[in-house]
Amino acid sequence: MAGMVDNKTPRLSDTEMPMSRTPKLHVPRAPARPGESPDFNYVQLSPAGAVERPEVHSRVRDMTGLADALVRVIDDDHAAVGPWDPHLDDHDLQVGLRHMLLTRAFDERMLQMQRQGKISFYMQSKGEEAVSIAAAMAMAPTDMLLPSYRTQGLQIARGRNLVDLMCQCLSNSRDMCKGRQMPIMYHWSRGTTRRPWAGPWPRP
Repeated sequence: MAGMVDNKTPRLSDTEMPMSRTPKLHVPRAPARPGESPDFNYVQLSPAGAVERPEVHSRVRDMTGLADALVRVIDDDHAAVGPWDPHLDDHDLQVGLRHMLLTRAFDERMLQMQRQGKISFYMQSKGEEAVSIAAAMAMAPTDMLLPSYRTQGLQIARGRNLVDLMCQCLSNSRDMCKGRQMPIMYHWSRGTTRRPWAGPWPRP
């Protein structure tokens, strides 16, 4: 019958219990606390330009070393060196920097609006602007982009109107999704930018 206990079932004694009945909480010691000077000597850095760049059609087994290495293009003298140097001219560098600065300014304005309660939430791409900007500049204008959150730089590098991006976050009458999408999940009717329900790409 339900609720009856089988007396023949062996029970573990208190000394044989697999888990302790006394709860314990272990908080590991952080390398540095706020106000202390952190020590990053444990981080293994590859010299700038030391990591080889594989060919486009290389096999996966030939690129496993990249998982343990750090690809550095800029050396301590702020010069691009090594096989990963894209050899960009001054014009391309200025265009990329302009897009990154505009993305940073857009993020700051939208975060202020979120703090004022005008939008539900917002996620900045602070510190990651170069990831989306470089990807957009490296691809052809007709290539399809599959952005995720923190990649608003893709939209800006493609020339998206900032007011349209703001309206989508605000879910107002100018929002092309008519309020049926979450903020920062940008869409574009030009047909080259779509928000997939999949893993983020590109990401650092």
